[in-house]
Amino acid sequence: MSKPFDMTLFLSGVLTGSKVTQQRHLRQARIMQAAIQQRWQRDNPWTWRLKHVRWFLTLHLRDHSDASRYYYRLTASLIWKRMGAIGMC
Repeated sequence: MSKPFDMTLFLSGVLTGSKVTQQRHLRQARIMQAAIQQRWQRDNPWTWRLKHVRWFLTLHLRDHSDASRYYYRLTASLIWKRMGAIGMC
């Protein structure tokens, strides 16, 4: 039995800003993680591909407000930055 992926530890090196902003990014990253896990059985960002994040941002969030989608894009950019693949988004 393996441990669940720790998103807090994963993003700890790239999180900046106020405590509230950091908590929002962590909450949104966990929501992204759960949605991608449910759809593609990819449980951590190291196994994600661009298509997974693109699906989440376009189809999964299609009924959300523009502001929500914007903040999720910021969170996605932090994840890509952490992975060293910022140019992929």
